[in-house]
This record gives sequence, structure tokens and C-alpha cells, in this order.
Amino acid sequence: MLRLKKRRENWNPTTLAEITTVLQTPTFKKAVKKLHQNQKQDLDRAVRELIDDLLLGEPKKGDLSFLRVHKFKMVNQLTLLGYSYEDGTVVLELITLGSHENFYRDVKKLF
Repeated sequence: MLRLKKRRENWNPTTLAEITTVLQTPTFKKAVKKLHQNQKQDLDRAVRELIDDLLLGEPKKGDLSFLRVHKFKMVNQLTLLGYSYEDGTVVLELITLGSHENFYRDVKKLF
């Protein structure tokens, strides 16, 4: 899906460490598998934005405090991308993907 190369020219000072690895949960992989090619292109663009600026997504509270959610348009439809990262590490973990309907309920079921 997305191949990463270590890039210094797009480094953003708001990130604590440069992302070199992107992990995908089985739930995320399953959601991506069902997407059409034009939807995958929009998703790749959103993931690249996250790599450039990890603080792009909104942090959640309560049960989902480990999660950040980035909202973006995928073929003119609002889509939520749930992800997490740890301070000082170089790993971005893509957790889930979907529309707003039942998004947070489904994430709670995963964890």
C-alpha cells in the first residue's frame, strides 16, 4: 500500500521523531482491502499527511485516550482514520478506518 522512505526535506518540527515504520492492525487492513483504487489514493494522501505531522489528528478522551483521529475526505465523504504513536518512537500504528457512524463504538470493541 504505502512505501516509506526516510525523508529529511519534509521534516516538520512539531513531530518528536521522524516516522520510519507504519504498522497496520488486522482491522485496518481488512477495511483497506475493501476500498476502490481512487479511495486508496485518498487514504495514502491522508497517511502521508500524518507522517509529516503526527499532531494532525484530534486526541480522544476517556476509554479512547490512546487514540488520535484524523478526519479527511475520501471521494467527497468524511472519513475517520484512527491511529496512535508513542512519544519518541518512530512507529505510526494505523488502527481503524471508517465513516463516523458507529466508529467510536467499534473502536471500543477492539480494545
